[in-house]
Amino acid sequence: MGSSVRELAGATPATRDRYVDLLRVASLGAVVLGHWLMAAVTPDGVGNLLAVVPALQPLTWLLQVMPVFFFVGGFSHALSYRSLLRKRPYRPRPERSEGSEGSEDSVYSAFLRARLQRLLRPTMVFVLVWGAAALLVQLLGGGGGLTGVTLRMVTQPLWFIGIYLAMVAFTPPLLRLHERYGWGAFAGLAGAAVAVDVLRFAAGVPYVEFLNFAFVWLAVHQLGFLRADGRIRRPVLLAGSGLLTAGALVAFGPYPLSMVGMPGEKVSNMAPPTLALLCHGLWLVGAVELLRAPAARLLERPRVWRTVVAANGVAMTAFLWHLTAMFGVYGAMLALDVELPAPASAAWWAQVPLRIALAAALTAGLVAAFRAFERPVTAPPGAAGATGAGPLAALGATLCLLGVLGLSMVGFGGLLDGRTALLIAIPVSAPAAVAMTLGGWLLVERTGRAVR
Repeated sequence: MGSSVRELAGATPATRDRYVDLLRVASLGAVVLGHWLMAAVTPDGVGNLLAVVPALQPLTWLLQVMPVFFFVGGFSHALSYRSLLRKRPYRPRPERSEGSEGSEDSVYSAFLRARLQRLLRPTMVFVLVWGAAALLVQLLGGGGGLTGVTLRMVTQPLWFIGIYLAMVAFTPPLLRLHERYGWGAFAGLAGAAVAVDVLRFAAGVPYVEFLNFAFVWLAVHQLGFLRADGRIRRPVLLAGSGLLTAGALVAFGPYPLSMVGMPGEKVSNMAPPTLALLCHGLWLVGAVELLRAPAARLLERPRVWRTVVAANGVAMTAFLWHLTAMFGVYGAMLALDVELPAPASAAWWAQVPLRIALAAALTAGLVAAFRAFERPVTAPPGAAGATGAGPLAALGATLCLLGVLGLSMVGFGGLLDGRTALLIAIPVSAPAAVAMTLGGWLLVERTGRAVR
């Protein structure tokens, strides 16, 4: 691995924006560390440290960095899709001509496959391994205690995969809107998020809040397009306005202080996302842009850049398996009769470094076992999917999106009992969610292989 990382780092083009790679790794790493810290596990179940110690909730304004990952995704998706458009074998004339739609379809299917393969391959391995393990455990009559909690909760981070799938699928039309309207396209999505919250909190319209899973996160994604074109020129203004507006919304509106979900709360800023979370995203994007120049100088150092390259190669695998490692550590402690102190007690805090070190070591072992499925797949220059493959690829992405989101909600607990969870207003079971995810992935793979 060391030699390949050294070669990759040495072959980095001078034009590559290394800071984006650092942000991708740092944002996922912050999420992993946050989950390890927030989990308040006792023999009776799992709680949230932020609920035990509410005074820690302001820290989420620094540590809830998932908007940064989606912002970076928008930047990368813009560059990737434009690169495929430049390399496509057929260039339609400015006026609409016969064959141009097929050419765009082929580019779209190639784009989906290229972006989704590295995401879905490690995800499918995770889903199939945990599905088989859950089935075996429940056939043997297990599934209680910490094991049952693990089966329910280990899939929760998959919501992030589902949202990211939607961002990939919507990149081409939203990129066209960006190229036409610039900041106006972002303003349109942000305005839609405002309208959703008004309908939700002022008019009490049921289910409308779920629309903000799209509007809020796609607005953050749109900021990545703006960065790709160098149009975020005043990050201080962006950070300041986002922070002040988010603070005002929390102080005077119906929004909670925490920027992550809290157990039992009536309103969450995360699920579904709120206008307060969108403003929090603006603050974070502005803040990381202010750090761009010093970080770029740091990344010129070969050893630092090699570390970022190595971490990028396994980041998604680590993200998928980090809760498995965490519950594995707690399970081993219970099996060895190691006392689990009361959350937030002095003994609990003293135990934190050891638990994190053990979880990191176990995550490293899981990454070593499954990292091969995260290898990027490159298409030959000029290759594109077959004409007409775009709609099929979009269908595959939609199935994956619904399947992954459903699985993040229902988990693998009660697999044999037909347990379901509501995906917006539709009940979904774990077997149905796995089937949708697998079917969608196979469809994307098949359409992408039809190369001209």
